[in-house]
Amino acid sequence: MKGNIFLIGFMGCGKSTVASELQKRYGMEVVEMDQLLSERQGMSIPDIFETYGETYFRDLESALVAEIRKMENQVVSCGGGVVLREQNVAKMKENGQIVLLTANPETILERVKDDENRPVLKGKKTVEGITELMEARREKYEAAADIVIHTDKKPVSEICEELKQKLEERERQHV
Repeated sequence: MKGNIFLIGFMGCGKSTVASELQKRYGMEVVEMDQLLSERQGMSIPDIFETYGETYFRDLESALVAEIRKMENQVVSCGGGVVLREQNVAKMKENGQIVLLTANPETILERVKDDENRPVLKGKKTVEGITELMEARREKYEAAADIVIHTDKKPVSEICEELKQKLEERERQHV
């Protein structure tokens, strides 16, 4: 595969799981954006939000996207809000394909209900709260995506196979 694969989507849609499987299958390097930012700052994502605010965090995210676009053969599990800035989307498209993973709000809730490292979900860990947040970002996600894959009730192997087929299809169309 040429360039990088940027996995975007709402929290809990399967980005980290799919990234890990792609690494095993294709030997790609994985960049977990939130994890890397947390390590570099020496604090959790909720602590970064609380201490410095969301704008500071989004600035860190943008700088990391700029850094990654210079790399090759990376599968990047993006933070849920990375597409909120159009400059990030433009930089990702310079050297990669943007893959939107989606899931129903009920599936998301089931996957994130016990995770306390989701500052955006504070006070919104309900189907209604998640639906509201997803709807607020849906347009940005869909506008950024080169490929869309629904992850509900699919094993990770099936998701990766579907992704591979869609990437190959896009490559054939662009030759």
